[in-house]
Amino acid sequence: MTRFSSFLILFFAVTFTYSVSAQDNIRIIHAGSLLAIPGEKPLSNQTVVIKNGSIESVHSGFKSSSELGFDDAEVTDLKDKFVMPGFIDMHTHLTGERDPDANPHEWTTMNEQDLAFKSLPYLERTLHAGFTTVRNLGADAELIGAIQRATAKGLIAGPRIIYSAGAISATGGHGDSHGYRTEILELDENVGICNGADDCRRAVRARVKQGAGVIKITATGGVLSNTAAGLSQQLTDEEMKSIVDAANSLGRKVAAHAHAADGINAALRAGVSSIDHGSYLDDESVKLFLENDAWLVPTLLAGISVRDELVVNDQIPPAIVDKINTVVPVVEASFKRALKGGVNIAFGTDSGVSKHGENAREFEIMVDYGMSESHAIKTATLNAAELLGMKDQIGSIEEGKSADIIAVDKNPLDDISELKNVTFVMKSGVIYKMK
Repeated sequence: MTRFSSFLILFFAVTFTYSVSAQDNIRIIHAGSLLAIPGEKPLSNQTVVIKNGSIESVHSGFKSSSELGFDDAEVTDLKDKFVMPGFIDMHTHLTGERDPDANPHEWTTMNEQDLAFKSLPYLERTLHAGFTTVRNLGADAELIGAIQRATAKGLIAGPRIIYSAGAISATGGHGDSHGYRTEILELDENVGICNGADDCRRAVRARVKQGAGVIKITATGGVLSNTAAGLSQQLTDEEMKSIVDAANSLGRKVAAHAHAADGINAALRAGVSSIDHGSYLDDESVKLFLENDAWLVPTLLAGISVRDELVVNDQIPPAIVDKINTVVPVVEASFKRALKGGVNIAFGTDSGVSKHGENAREFEIMVDYGMSESHAIKTATLNAAELLGMKDQIGSIEEGKSADIIAVDKNPLDDISELKNVTFVMKSGVIYKMK
């Protein structure tokens, strides 16, 4: 047999194998109502064709397998459902969850394997709530990297994950460790703690080496760090600029945890892609958001959750209690200022502070604070996909995009609370939930 003949046999064998597997991986969804492109009008009686985990086509009317040219494609009947693209949460912490009854020092007794097993229900709850993609902003790099790979391969149920591998923070600031003896603190080898522009540039490179798909910085103090350091700017202007430049040179965007206006505005001037929280944003902030085409990820649910926790948890350190009582009352006004000013808004919850799987409560709060139902859904789909740089892959039900599809029983454009009761979840063409 000649080399050319062998090549032809191999070519036709591969082609035949591909065509068979492609045929075997066709699924048809009949959607009673379909919000294919959030922000546009939903359509009635639609057929979505899925091939090898991606959207092949969308058709008007309920098309049969034979009408579409397939011999025996599997049909999923969602004729009585409202169907949408899977949601995206831009601020999660999948490897933990606040628990008022938990031992606050439990982390000292747990290893990465313990945390991985503990994360499994959080991953499943998030996915079952309709969130097929998340940006995880804080977890050990090896732990979250392993979880990301396992979910991508379908070994465990969970959303698609883009992670930061922890934050980049100033020594003694939010993101550093506090409240323990020196010898214990020295055990925390955090490559993200930096001092000065050059050292912060090093920290970015270290995070990218750890697999970070996005760089998170703590531009200001944080509510839940056990130190009375306030909520104002902590990284310097020069440090933040060096971080953004280093991240951009390595193809990464920067998400800035920021509460007080001085830190928000400094981070925006440095060129970050998103401000997460934005609790005290002011008129100058709105101007800088618009000038820099930056995004606000408001995480409104986090503030509501820690406020509610104060009622049942008397073990929260005084420094944290003071910050909760300071920041929670101002969040609504800041969100309304951003909304009125036309700031780009992407959905994020800070889940882990709130309960995993309750992410959709954020929709209710945004609507309560003046956002339309349509806009709220768009923040968790097209807007979030754009901020991730993945708008060609996720965020809508269009040809060529990943088959991330969810459904609810009733129209959430009439009642946004319907999004808390997702009845169907598909990620990359695989069904994970169906009621």
